[in-house]
Amino acid sequence: MKKDYYEILGVKKDASVADIKKVYRQLAMRYHPDRVEEAEKKQAEERFKEISEAYGVLSDAQKRQTYDQYGHSGIDQNYTSEDIFRGADFSSVFGESGLDDILGQFFGGSTGGSRRQQRRPARGRDIQYEAELTLEEVFKGARKPIKVPRNEVCPDCKGNGSRNGTAFAECQTCGGRGQVMMNSGFFRMAQTCPACHGEGRITKEICPKCSGRGALKHVREIEVNFPRGLDNDSQMRLRGEGEVGPGGPGDLYLFIRVKQHPVFRRSGKDLELDLPVSFVKAALGGEVVVPTIEDQITMKVPAGTESGKVFRVKGKGMPDLRDENAFGDIYARVMIDVPKKLSNEQRRLLEEFARASGEVLAENESIKDKIKKVFK
Repeated sequence: MKKDYYEILGVKKDASVADIKKVYRQLAMRYHPDRVEEAEKKQAEERFKEISEAYGVLSDAQKRQTYDQYGHSGIDQNYTSEDIFRGADFSSVFGESGLDDILGQFFGGSTGGSRRQQRRPARGRDIQYEAELTLEEVFKGARKPIKVPRNEVCPDCKGNGSRNGTAFAECQTCGGRGQVMMNSGFFRMAQTCPACHGEGRITKEICPKCSGRGALKHVREIEVNFPRGLDNDSQMRLRGEGEVGPGGPGDLYLFIRVKQHPVFRRSGKDLELDLPVSFVKAALGGEVVVPTIEDQITMKVPAGTESGKVFRVKGKGMPDLRDENAFGDIYARVMIDVPKKLSNEQRRLLEEFARASGEVLAENESIKDKIKKVFK
């Protein structure tokens, strides 16, 4: 047994047309299948059809009078499914062409009896590609070619998959509409034609070059401008550089990978490196050369600098991706460079230094005696 139209919309029997329209708009937006999760689409579609049917009757004065007097029997005997929606104003919810869209998408009809508009052709598939850059390239920015394998339009059939691009015939199953009607109780549902898959035509002879696919695999070289400051988590989108499709090409998504550098470690905009410093300069102080991406600078280290000490060089790091005038810093960690080989003179001088510093055991002095002397 059908539910009462007033009950479906949740309005009183003396509700004005304006009130009915307001309530319907809220319900339609809530239950429109395009606005719900995939798991809820079937339930939402049934609810949407139910409230649209109720609105189609109650928003029309003549149909509403018939319904109030005879109930559902009066509507079922005097109106077809398309008649119910003809005359109802859906434009406030779905725009000026809303009624045609609603009937075409959910009920298989339209106000003017015109052929349903075929679905919009699908775009080509998006492509993902990894682009490898050096640290120097992402520091300065680079324009370089990349080679991307992708499907491109077959030159023989121009992408439609038929011999010479003309070997087609109208689909007999759907009559060229791209859709077939399915009766479901009171409603008629439009579904994609299973024979032509919504194209409205059938290929009589397939293209021998692409075997009817309409596309061929091709390695395309693309010149890409890589901006300054890219990092390993950076992505770039190149519109129209993806796979071909009847509705236009997809996009190319570039995932940036920065090669490991032999000197620098990157941390966001900052660069880190290990800076070898001789034990003489670390002890006495002096100037050391610090490399940067572009050149090198001279930095002073104070006397008594210990291994592991970190010095900051401002503004010599990586550029900011969003602000090309902003740069990070370089953090240089001192690593005391111990010589592996010594000349006789160097060894003699170091031994004298060690004796003066108490680092060399006196003759006939045991390690035990040395420990007692230090901790007494």
